[in-house]
Formats: sequence, structure tokens, C-alpha cells
Amino acid sequence: MSSFVPHPLDDSFGPLGGEPSHRQRPQDSEETHLKFSEMLQVASNTILATLYFVITLLFHFMTCAVPDPLDNTISSWGEEPSSPERPQDPGDTRLNGIQRVAITSIRATGLALGLRRIPAGFHVTVQTDDAEWQTSNKPVHVDQDVLEWNEQILLPCEPSSRVRVRVYASFELDPMLGHGELLRTVETCVRELLDRSGNSHSIIFQPKQGEVISSCTSLLMTTAQPCHYEDDSLVHPITPPTPCDMGAFILKTDGGHYFLARYRRTQNCRDLDRSVKHFECAVDFCPVDHPYRPAALFNLATAKLLSCQANGTYIALDIPTSLFEKALDMRPTGHPDRAITQLHLAIALLSRFAKWQSQTDANVAGELLNEVFDVCHANSHVYRAALLSTEASALYSTRSTNANNVETEAQIAPMLPGSPNELARRANLCLERDDPHALDDVISLHYDALGYYSTTHARRVQLLGNLGVMLCTRFERQGNNQDAHEAIALHREVLALCPVGHPDRSVSLDRLANGLCMSFRHRGNDQALDEAIVLQREALALRPVGHPDRSKSLHNLGFVLSTRFHYRGNAQDLDDAIVLHSEELALHPVGHPHRPMPLHNLGAVLSTRFYHRGNDQDLDAAIVLHSEELALYPTDHPHRSTSLQHLGDLLSTRFKHRGNDKDLDEAIVFQTEALGLYSVGHSDRASSLNDLGLVLSTRFDHRGNDQDLDEAIVLQREALALLPVGHPVRSASLNNLALVLSTRFEHRGNVQDLDEVIVLLREAQALLPDCYPEKSMLLNNLATRLSARFEHRRDDQDLDEAIKLHSEALVLRPVGHPDRSMSLNNLANLLSARFEHRRNDQDLDEAIVLHQQALALRPVGHTGRSMSLNDLGNQLSTRFEHQGNAQDLNESLENSRCALMLLTQHDPRQLAVHRSLATVYLQIHQLGGEGTDSLDAAMHHFKAAANVASGGLLFRLRASLRWVHYANQHIHGTELEAYATSMQLLDAYMSATASVSSRHNAMKNPDFPNTLAVDAASCALRRGDVRRAVELLEQGRTLIWTQMARFRTPLDSLQERGGHAQALMKKFQDLSSLLDKPPANHLEGKTRVDVEAEDTRYRRLVEDWNTSAEDLRKIEGFTRFLLPPLFSDLQDAARDGPIIVLLASKSSCNAIIVPRQEPPVIVGLAINVENLERLVNALQQTVKKEEGKQGKLIDALRQLWVEVVHPVVENLGRVAKPGSRIWWCPTSFFNFLPLHAAGEYRSGGKSLSQFYISSYTPSLTALIKARRSHDRALPVSFAAIGQNHPPEHKFPLIFVEPELELVQSLLPPSPTVSFTKVTSAESTKLTALRTLRDNHWIHFACHGTQNFAEPFKSAFLMGDQPLQLLDISHMGLSQHEFAFLSACETAVGDAETPDEVIHLAAGLQFSGVKSVIGTFWNVNDSTVQRLVAEFYKNFCGDGKMNSKRAARALHKAVRTLASSDENIPLDQRIVFMHIGL
Repeated sequence: MSSFVPHPLDDSFGPLGGEPSHRQRPQDSEETHLKFSEMLQVASNTILATLYFVITLLFHFMTCAVPDPLDNTISSWGEEPSSPERPQDPGDTRLNGIQRVAITSIRATGLALGLRRIPAGFHVTVQTDDAEWQTSNKPVHVDQDVLEWNEQILLPCEPSSRVRVRVYASFELDPMLGHGELLRTVETCVRELLDRSGNSHSIIFQPKQGEVISSCTSLLMTTAQPCHYEDDSLVHPITPPTPCDMGAFILKTDGGHYFLARYRRTQNCRDLDRSVKHFECAVDFCPVDHPYRPAALFNLATAKLLSCQANGTYIALDIPTSLFEKALDMRPTGHPDRAITQLHLAIALLSRFAKWQSQTDANVAGELLNEVFDVCHANSHVYRAALLSTEASALYSTRSTNANNVETEAQIAPMLPGSPNELARRANLCLERDDPHALDDVISLHYDALGYYSTTHARRVQLLGNLGVMLCTRFERQGNNQDAHEAIALHREVLALCPVGHPDRSVSLDRLANGLCMSFRHRGNDQALDEAIVLQREALALRPVGHPDRSKSLHNLGFVLSTRFHYRGNAQDLDDAIVLHSEELALHPVGHPHRPMPLHNLGAVLSTRFYHRGNDQDLDAAIVLHSEELALYPTDHPHRSTSLQHLGDLLSTRFKHRGNDKDLDEAIVFQTEALGLYSVGHSDRASSLNDLGLVLSTRFDHRGNDQDLDEAIVLQREALALLPVGHPVRSASLNNLALVLSTRFEHRGNVQDLDEVIVLLREAQALLPDCYPEKSMLLNNLATRLSARFEHRRDDQDLDEAIKLHSEALVLRPVGHPDRSMSLNNLANLLSARFEHRRNDQDLDEAIVLHQQALALRPVGHTGRSMSLNDLGNQLSTRFEHQGNAQDLNESLENSRCALMLLTQHDPRQLAVHRSLATVYLQIHQLGGEGTDSLDAAMHHFKAAANVASGGLLFRLRASLRWVHYANQHIHGTELEAYATSMQLLDAYMSATASVSSRHNAMKNPDFPNTLAVDAASCALRRGDVRRAVELLEQGRTLIWTQMARFRTPLDSLQERGGHAQALMKKFQDLSSLLDKPPANHLEGKTRVDVEAEDTRYRRLVEDWNTSAEDLRKIEGFTRFLLPPLFSDLQDAARDGPIIVLLASKSSCNAIIVPRQEPPVIVGLAINVENLERLVNALQQTVKKEEGKQGKLIDALRQLWVEVVHPVVENLGRVAKPGSRIWWCPTSFFNFLPLHAAGEYRSGGKSLSQFYISSYTPSLTALIKARRSHDRALPVSFAAIGQNHPPEHKFPLIFVEPELELVQSLLPPSPTVSFTKVTSAESTKLTALRTLRDNHWIHFACHGTQNFAEPFKSAFLMGDQPLQLLDISHMGLSQHEFAFLSACETAVGDAETPDEVIHLAAGLQFSGVKSVIGTFWNVNDSTVQRLVAEFYKNFCGDGKMNSKRAARALHKAVRTLASSDENIPLDQRIVFMHIGL
């Protein structure tokens, strides 16, 4: 809803703002987003005509003005006292000399109130019959109401002695020339002073006649006996001036101040001329080198500058400027009056700049003002005046005021700061600027001013009305309900003072109506709205055709009628509003300076009628009107931003109804420009953020660009943050954020988004009254998201609530409502979902009827027609599947075909239609129709759906997995292609996921089979393509590690390829560096907004990185750079021995032996996947037992030998000699089996260890990478890290410290090995990380743990915090050679994602460690030391260090212990395994 702006403020120049200053904005009722109401907009018609006016204001100090308190003659004894004398008490006694008293303090309030010149200080004189005393000259701050002089002034002994007290404002601090400007005079006696002092009664001054407020509001003098007559605080009498002291010079100066003050009150130029003459005489009397000389020059310059401004003799501005410059030269740095002189010189220069446009004047003035800021207190009068000067200068520059415009100058009338006129002027400035302090000050001054006008005073109406407007304004900005109540009460009082026939009654009616409308907007009181309409109708009747304010009344009545339409939906109100705004526009023909506003207003109500009736002519007319409005606003016009918003909104709406891309692109351009015009803190920024977010979301829906969606979410979150609880448009913002998050959920599948959406929509619905038309939209949106959550979690309560809400929404959208088709469609979809869930035929039949009704409301050309056709086709297909009616199937096919024809090439909705067509063709195939053509067509559409580039990675991935499923089910020729496509999309989807934990969660998504790569390889094997099987396995496994490894790819070979190659290399490395350490976890220590911002940044970096990688592939020799490796490349992994890849799929279990040069060999295994799973479970349960596990363990190892390992060994003889090394690359359940320990375990029986030395590798690529640059000779820096008692464990590991000593004793001594030992007392997480980083050979002796829920939190347990796998994975360990992990569960892995191989040993290897020894399960602290001893004897007993010896050393150590130490249990002999070289 539009905001309603109060009537412009009254002042003596007639009504300001002949045109209504508020702007209307349509409320969008489109089905997915709510439009914000436009924030309060005030277009004040007051113009800063010339800098003369602004400079004059600088002398007012933002206070009310007061006439000069002096009479027509210079002060004399005959002056009337400012307060009545108190009658003399006959009981008073005469004071004797001993009892002589003194004034010990003088306390004055409100000294600067109403003062028109910038004071340097204030002082008081006390005159008796025989002497005159003067206090010190003290400055005050702007916010300082009280000034006190604690100085002793001796009084006469006689109680009846007369005492005259004068209060002055001075315009220099030191030396002070003359008295300055007289503010107040008090004539009293000693007795009166004593009485008042004793009772602490201040002398209260009333405003002078004709004034609202006068300077110095009270004076309190305290008397007492002086403590010491020689006290330093005792003021000495003033010595009367003598001719040699230049008494005439001082008298002339005081006379100049007198006439200058009187001129400011009377505006009589004769007084100004006399002031100039007095100051000129004073300068003539003062010698050039006299200390008073700069003050005399300053006073004369001040009067001369005012004379130039008053008389319009700007050609003479050089004179006061020169005088100020001379005065400044005589007041060097450090002089107490230098700052005030700099200020006045700056004002004079700015006056001259305004007239003659000399940039030098402006620059010098700026420098002078900056110096003032540096030396003055921020609350001093000089500082505040300098600040105003700076603002005035900026205003002048930005508005390009023409100071030479004689007509404009003629319009400038004297503005008395204390008058209602001046208060009105200042109030209008507050309407223009959102300055809370200035607004509070103006309101306070209005209240003060009201105290000086009786209820019958003519000015009271003006003050009451303007105060009401100011209170309304403050309520709109700050939300204080008391302001609203008081404003309405004031406006009612004004209306009572303006009875029928009063010339200002129409204005009073208008203002009261505005206040009531404001009350309705914020409190929902419909009685206030009805009363406002009655008042506006009366106001319009008082402004017949020809009345200058008729257009204003037409506008305001049209606005409140439009508001009531939005509240109650009465079409007559809307039609009446259109008639009123049409007449308003007719009163502003082409060329009228105020035409833009009625153009806007009529466009707004026409667009509203379009939203509620769907008449395209209204929409087109609204766009034409808003386009003309925008054309009339130049780029710097304050209303251009809102005009851009409105036109952008309407173009976006027309795009949704007609699908013209030009409308959409123009809408985004307009909304982007509008947002750029709203700085942070602007009241309309939230509205602009919302509008741009909406149109970007629309473009994402149309084109599928993820960047649009991410940006839309950021914008909507920022908008909501600017609209706290209680804000009238918070519900709209909640809705809009919810919908873009919902879109992201649909495209990326993060359930957290969906939960947040429902919370947001519930809050939005609760904030909106039931009678609002937008209620149906919120019901619809909440219902749709509940249904989505039902699909995800299958909670019946969500489904039933969603259907109930959609039914309620449909009732609120009767026939003719533009959103009825959408409600029909949504309710139909939910009824269909309930049918699928509960199989109630009535739900399905009703759904089809509703879809048919929706389609009938979406004719050809409607942007929703294609999806309506598709939805109807889906339901018909479902009914065919359930009831077998062939007509339903034929109609379904026809509808989906038509839907596809209506979509453009890049429309993301193609994906859903292709998926529907695929389903229909599968049904046709199942009927046996059209041979294989229908099956081929189904696979064609599945493939097409997976390749809709704009469809979103998640939707495309799901489509490709459906393709895989049905191609596999029907043994279709595209099965292998479907697998390859799915793995490419899964890789791309994972690439766009920022954090490691979120990647792992994505891999656990039930929609993504964790055997995808293995199933793809099995498919290739069934087709006899062994090489392709290995390639697919390598492409689809260890995706998380592969993602991380991509960003650490060395490119040294490009160094010698020329400048272009080096530039590409640098760009790629820079992007890789940024991507190498993505956020670790979405949930730890970060707000949702921060997480989303990081995700968005990450996705954009990935896009840039992919482009950079493509550029590198164009270089010769890099055509396969970072692409899935070919088999010919992968064979290099078998350089030192064959690789045995183990596959376990539902179709079969196989081994693929990959030799170095020979073709790969397929070995069928005598086990299926079900038995393999049972074997793994049996083995894991056995090793967990404390006792009696030896026999079952042997049984498992025998089965492993017979069914898996022995068939492989029988085929290895051709490619591997006995005693040589082999590498196992297991997949699926094979990852959890100790293949190296398989054997017959009987006397004379065979075992794998008799034939070969086994190692493991998570992938062939990992082994190739480990061999890269292995031959570099680096010093051996070995570190042993131990922790025997981490916080998580009750009992210590008693052999950890001895193990560290043992390792050190078995290593070659220095200098062969540089050894570092980190004991349990030292091993914190940070120390361990540093040690791991700085040493290339590592031995861990500690507790290890595998986190099965979040495997990247698997860890070595240190003394303070766990050293997690995630920490290790972010380290660059490419120069590390070896790691021995003497800890539990370091090579276990995650059962949910076995092919990702996420455990500590693999993590070290993927991070760069070439050779790693880990453990399959828990190790025994008491026995592991013996294996460690045997291992290091074999590993480096000859004094040489070579990480390639680790596998052989472990092999020998295990065999030695097996034959020599029967006390070591079997599970502890085989627990260790080797990964890597």
C-alpha cells in the first residue's frame, strides 16, 4: 500500500507544495511474490534559491529568533526592568559595613536561544551608584543551557542601593572590544538580590513583545559575605575609558552592535547603514598596531557582508572578504578568535562563489572550514555554524542554484527564525531530510511557541497544524504511537478552529484525513479509514474546478479509496480512484512541471486493477504512464529511483503474462539502477532490494542462471534485515525471501532451506489480517512448501495441512481472479500427491478436473500454459497407470508434446516436460506398442532432460539417474552413456558445493546411489569394455578427494611455454589457491547469511576455475588437463607392480588386474555382493570381541582367501613374480577387508603373504600422484608425536612414551636423520599441526578414532583438541615421505560412502604423504610396540631412509612376529596395512 504524506506546512508565503508530495505504488498480487508498499516520500517544493538565504540562516544557529532587546536609544538608567520589582519590606534592616555582601555567582539560562549572530562568549556587567563591574567572557556550547560565573562582585552596604545587571553576547574572546550585543537588563536593589538569593528565586524573563522566544530566559544571582577581600575571584571595578584609552572607539563599537541588532529585528536598512558607519568610525579611531584592530575590522566586515546581502550589491563582496582576511592575518594560529574569523571569512567566500562561481573561493572556504573543524569542539557554536556552511555549500553545488536569477532573488523574503513562518520553513527542511535530532528540535520549538499564543490567536492554527504534521512525520520514521495520537488530536483541534466557511477548512480536513489514514496503516483501524474518506470528500467539495488545490484533493481522495480497496476489495473504490486520478492528470497537461506525479498515480491504480481483474489494457496503459513519468525525471532527480522501481515491476509483470524477454531484461536494468540510487540507510532501500530480488528470481526461473538465484537470496535477506518485527511490510519480505529459498531448495535439495521457508511463511501469514487480498497468496505459498516437505519426509500432517490451505486460498480467488488458475493447479497437484500416497480415486479424479479448469484459464500466450499442459498430462498418465484407460494415455502424450512446443530453447522448464514425455513413452512401451521406438523415445527424452543446461545441476542429475535406472532395467543401449552422464553431473554438482562436510552429505543423499561408479564399471564389463570400466571407476570414486586435489595441481612444465601460457598458469593457480581451503562446515560458528555468501562466492570461483582450465587445455600437450584420465594414463600406476581393482555390484563381483603394459585381466570372483556384505559384517563383529575371536577370524580370512584372493593370485603369475609387490584398489564392501591377511590358516596352507607383498591404494590416480617427484633428495626430518591420555579417555596408554623412545633408538642418528620428539605433555593440536607441517617423516603414537557420522571429523586425539582429518586435508604435504599411524581405526572408512575412502590414512596419502601405515581396527597398546620394533629394524636398520621400503618392512615384521611370537593375537598381527608407494 502507498504511504500517505501529510499536507505541506503552512507559512507566511502561502501553502507550500501545491502538488501532493506522496507517491502511490501498486500492491502486487502475483502468485509467488508480494510487492512492498512504497516508503514515505516527501518532495518539498521549497527551493534553495540562492546561497544568500542559506548564509543568512547560518547566523540563526538552528534556534528561534528574537527581536533586539534594546529600545530606540543606547542603554541608560531609565531602561524598564525585565522583571517587576518586589515591594520593599518595611522590616528590612540596613546593612552595615561589617556585613557588606557580594554577588558570589551568577547563573544564566537560554543565553543562545534565538540569538542571530555567532557568539564568541557571554559576560555580565553589574552597575551600582559608584562603580561598574564586569565578569569574565565565557563561551557556551550548543547543547549547554546554563552558564555560571563564580566571581565575587561587592555590593553597597545600603539595602536600597540600586543595582543594574546587564547580560551581553560578545563576538570576540580576547581582547574583547566594547560590550557586544545587549541581551537583557535588570534594574533592582541590594535588598531584592538578597531576598532572591536566600530563597533561590531566579529572575524569569518573558519574551519581548512580538517575540516567541527571547535570549536569556532566567538569571539567578547568589549573594554571601565575601571570604577574603583580596581573593582572586573578586572582580575589580571597570576603569572608565579616557581619551588615551580610545573611549570614543569603544562607544562607536557598542553603537554599531546596537544598530546591527536592531536591523536584524526591524529589517530597516537605515539601521544597517548606521551600524556600518559606527564600525567604520571605530576602525578609523583604532591604530593599525592596536590589539583591538582585528576586532574592529571583523565587526565592520560582518556589517558590510550583511549590507551586500540585504541590498543585493554582490559586486561589493570583495570589501567584507578583504576585511575578514586582514582580521585573520592579525589573529595567528593559537589566537582564541582565529576560528570564528576563519568561519566568517569562509562564509564571505562562499557568498562570492555563489555569485561569481570562482572555484578558488570555494576551495579556500573549504580549507578554512576544515581548520575550524580541527580546532573547535564539536558542540561549539562555531563548529556547528561551520558544519552548516559546509552543508549549504554542498547543497548549492548539487542543486546548481543560479545566484544571478533576479526573479528567484525577488522571491526571498526576510525569515524571522522565531516566527511561525520560520518554524514552518525549518519543519519543511525536516520533511526533506531524515535527521532525527533536527526533527526533535523543531517539534520542541513548536511546543514552546504554542505557549506564547492564546487559543484565539490567528497564528495558533498554523502552529498546531504544522506541529501535527511534524508529529506524523516522526511517527512514520520512528514508530512512537504517542506521536500518532497527539498528531490526530492536534489536527482535530485545528479543524474545530476552522468551522464551515473558514478559508483554511479544506487544509484542516486534508491534514486530519492524512493522520487518520496513517493511523489505519499502522493499526488497522478501518473506522479511521472510513472517516478519512468522508473528510477527503468534504475537502474536495471545498475545492471546485478551478481551485488551485483541487488536484491535491483529487489525489488524496483517490489514494484513500485505493487504500480501502486493498483492505476490503470493493471494486467500486478502485474504479472511483481511477476516475479521480484521471481528472488529476487532466489538470496537469504535457509541459506542466508537476505532471510526473499524476502520471505515476494513475499508472499505479491502473496496475492495481490489472492485478485484480487481469485486463491487459490496464497493464499496457500503466506501463505507458510510468514510462512517460520516468522520461520526465533526469538522472539526479530524487523521484527517479521510485519511478524506475515501478516501471521495472510492471515490465516484470508483463513478462510473466506474455513471456517477452525484452520486458524482463529491461526490468532488471531499471531495478538495478534504482537500487544504485538508494544508499545504505535510505528508507526505501528495503523496497528496492526486494524488487531487484524478485525480478532476478524471475529470470532464474526463466533461464536457470544460478548467479541470479544466489544474488536474489542475498538481496531478499538484506531487505528483511531492514524490516524489523512490527514493520508494516515485513510479511511481504518474509514471503519473498521464503520463495527464493524455496527455489534454491528445488534446485539444490538442501532441506535446511525448506524448513526455513516454512518458518518464514508461517510468520508472514500470522502478520497479515484475514481480510487482506494477499492472504490467499500466503496460504498458497505455505501450502506449496508444506507439500514439498511432505514429498521429502512423507509426513501426512504436512500433506493434509497443505491441501486445507490450498482450498482456503482457492475460495479467496473466485472466478475472475487473475490467480485462480494458479490455485486450481496447486490444489490439483496436492490431491494427486495424496492419491499417490493413499490411493483414493476421488483425489485423482478431482485433481484432473481442477487441472482442466486451470488450463482453460491459461489461453495460448499465457506463460503458465505450458506447465499447465504438462501437469494435466502427468495426472492423466497417473490415472492411466492406475485405471488403464488408453484415452488418458493418449491425452497425456498430446498435452506434454504441446507443452514442449511452447517452451523456448533455454527455458529450464523443458527438463520437467522431457521427463514427463519419457514417462509416457515408457508406459506406451510397456503396453507393447510401437516396437522399440517408444523405448528409444523414452531414453531420448531422459537424455534430453539431463542435458537441459538451464535446468539446474540437481534436477539434471536426478533426470540422468532416472535414465540410468530405466536403461538398466530395459537393458537399453544408452545405459553406459547414462552412467557416464550421471557421473559427470555428480562431479559438477559436487564442484559447486563449498564445504567438505556438505560434499559428504551430498554423497549420502539417498537419491544418489553410493554404488554409481561401481555399477557403471560393471555395465562396461558386461559390454566387454574393461578399459572403460577402469576409467569409470576412477572418474566416479573418491570424488571428494578428487575435488580437493584439482586445486593443488602443479603446472611447472608451463613455465617455458611463453608469456601467454604463464599468464594462464598464474590465473589458474590463483583461483586454485582461493578454492583450496573452502569453508569446513556450514553449521559451525557462522550465520546462515554468511554461509550463503560463501557458497555463492565459491560457485562463482568454480565457474572461473573451470573456464581457466578450459583455456589451459588449448595449450599443446594439455588437452586432457584435469579431465577424467584415460586407461592408457592410468596404467602408469602399475609401474612397480600390478593393481588389482575389486568390484562389487549387484550383477557380479569381479577383479580387474591392471599390469604395467599388458591388457587388463578380468577375474570372476566366487562371491556375490550379499555374501560379501555378510563377510564384512562377520569380520567387523569378530574383531570387536574381547575373547574367543581367533576361530571366527580365521574362518573369515579363509573365506576371503577362497572366494576373493585366491582367484586373483592364480591369475597374477603372468604379470607378477612371487615375492614382488602388488597393490589392492578395493571398492564398495571390499574396502573393509584385510585382503593382505587372506589365507588358509592351516598347517602347510597357503596365504597371500607367501606369494606377494600387499599394499593398498584408494585410487590409481592417487598412486600416480604419490610417485610424482618422489626422487627429490630432501633432508630426513623425522618427528614422533605421542599422546597417552587425551581428555576423551579415562585410561592412559602406558606404552606411548616408551614407543617414542623406541622409534628414536631405531632410527639412524644425526646427521642422517634429524629427530623431533613431541611428548604427551607437549602434544596439543596446534603443536601437532606445526610438527606435521615441518617434518616429512612422521610417527603417531596415540588414540585414533573414526567418526562414522562425519568421517572428516575422524581424528588423532591430542592433549587439548582432536587433530581432525579435516585439518590434515587442508595441509599441503606434497614433500612428505612417510607416516606410521600407531593408533586405532586409522584406515576404517565410512560404510555409507565406502568409495570415498574417508579415513586418516587415506587423508594423509591424498594430502601428499607417499607412504602411510594405518590400522583396520583397534590396536593393543601392549603388543603394538613389538611390531613397531620389528618394522623399524627392517625399514631403516641399515642406516638408510627410503619410504618405498615401508611395505616390505611391514610385510617382514608381520611374518616374523607370526613365526616367533605366538603371544601376539592374530587380529593384532594383521591390523596394520600399507597405503601408497
